[in-house]
Amino acid sequence: MKKIFSYLKPYRFRMIVGFLIKVLATIAELIIPMLLAYVINDIVPQQDVKLILYWGGIMLLFSVLAFLGNVTANRMASKVARNATEQIRYDLFHKIMYLSSKQLEELTTPSLISRATSDTYNLHQMFGMMQRLGVRAPIMLLGGIMLSFALDVTLTLVMVALLPIMTIIVYTISKKGIPMYTNVQEANDRFVRQMREVITGIRVIKALSKVSFEKEKFDAINKEVVTKDQKAGLFMNALNPIMSLLLNLGLVLIIFVGAYRVNNGTLEAATIVAFMSYVTMVLNSILFISRLFVMYSKAYASGKRIANVLEYNEEQCIVPSDEKEMDFIVFDQVSFGYDNETTVENISFSLKKGETLGIIGATGSGKSTLIQLLMRFYDIKKGNIFVNGKNITSYPMNELRSMFGVVFQNDIIFKDSIYENISFGREIPKEQVIEAAKTAQSYEFIMERGLDFPLAIKGANLSGGQKQRLLITRALANNPSILILDDSSSALDYKTDARLRSEIRKHYKNTTTIMVAQRVSSIMNCNKIIVMDEGKMVGYGTHEELLKQCEIYREISHSQIGGEGNE
Repeated sequence: MKKIFSYLKPYRFRMIVGFLIKVLATIAELIIPMLLAYVINDIVPQQDVKLILYWGGIMLLFSVLAFLGNVTANRMASKVARNATEQIRYDLFHKIMYLSSKQLEELTTPSLISRATSDTYNLHQMFGMMQRLGVRAPIMLLGGIMLSFALDVTLTLVMVALLPIMTIIVYTISKKGIPMYTNVQEANDRFVRQMREVITGIRVIKALSKVSFEKEKFDAINKEVVTKDQKAGLFMNALNPIMSLLLNLGLVLIIFVGAYRVNNGTLEAATIVAFMSYVTMVLNSILFISRLFVMYSKAYASGKRIANVLEYNEEQCIVPSDEKEMDFIVFDQVSFGYDNETTVENISFSLKKGETLGIIGATGSGKSTLIQLLMRFYDIKKGNIFVNGKNITSYPMNELRSMFGVVFQNDIIFKDSIYENISFGREIPKEQVIEAAKTAQSYEFIMERGLDFPLAIKGANLSGGQKQRLLITRALANNPSILILDDSSSALDYKTDARLRSEIRKHYKNTTTIMVAQRVSSIMNCNKIIVMDEGKMVGYGTHEELLKQCEIYREISHSQIGGEGNE
């Protein structure tokens, strides 16, 4: 939590001012019962209406000052809480953007969504409560006790006798409540995961008539979240009735002892009236402090989860290396595996600048993994990868990835205009976007709608082929040094696919292109072709060479285009 509280440091001056205002407002509240006792004991017996109105006006003035002070301090506290939470969310989002793929898999997307929403909300609530009740309640508690002693020591001792009991109860319940709220947030992560899966796969669920099945799964996780939240809430909210019971018991004892002393003539009735006000203030302040502990328990659990993300060390370090004379892209005996299982093994190949490489193979053979290793989404376990004579581990991430124009298998289109989806914050001139669109065969449908045409989330108002051509336009628009097309033409007809490849070769001669494809016709004219099978490179060469040397490639080619087909 130390890291989380550090976000309040920039606002310490505002917090100090708010604290002082809150202190003065609370003192003004504490003075009112003393004035009331004085008026009843000393002013009323004089039967001077003007004097009574005068002191009544002073009491009203203190009430107004207390009101204005509390409102001002609370507004300042809310602004600090808002700004601090805003910065936490920004830093959390920034950190998530730079987490490695492995770290993202460890934390999981639903958990990160939950941390950026409900967890930060809990912190926001705690920051605000801490500045409002966290300042007012202790001052009210201590000030009330001190002024109570000034009124009557005996009655104050009766009230103070309850404080140790209340303190023990608050500490015990808060200590057990923090793990409960941690469990609630973890259950909430699973709830978010279930919701994301259902929303993403809604069409499949409907198509397979599995709505009832998914409703049962949702009902189970929903009940788990509700049950854990209720359990934590009931346990922590037990503070309120317990504190109210003790508060009322304290009032009964004080009235009993006070009435006995008034009857004996050792205490004035007006003192009882003032003292009851202080008792209410003191015991209510303890009740407020108990509520603050409930909020702190939630925020502590949430703060640990957020700090856990913010404190993640950068996994992929920059390792300086010398530049060497070699081909533009070189894989040197590269091996890699997810979760200690080998996914690709001993992959070696090289590409000169401007050459094209095709990668083909069965599903799960490691084709896309090679792309992710080249872009350093994951660090390889063995071997080396070089780009332009330098090991990719020596490049700053932004510099390395700025070389690429890429279309992934499951790429994303955002809810924005066509131009913004292509430019993607790179401020690419519209003329350059149009040229890229012509190459990507998307010019006609883009111009038909206009560059300012708003796209739906995930491009729901585009066909499959239009999505792919738009994504290819995005990849080409910034004239990349390396173009990666990961099964990005599966929705295109053969004629459009052939025209696309022809235009790329014509207009992007200096761009090194890597194409992952399921169709032989998409890669048969590449300078080099890799055939992957179960994570191993079982074939490497030109189309003609592979037809002669690689049985797997020959079988794929024969099944698709009769073995010797041309474009």
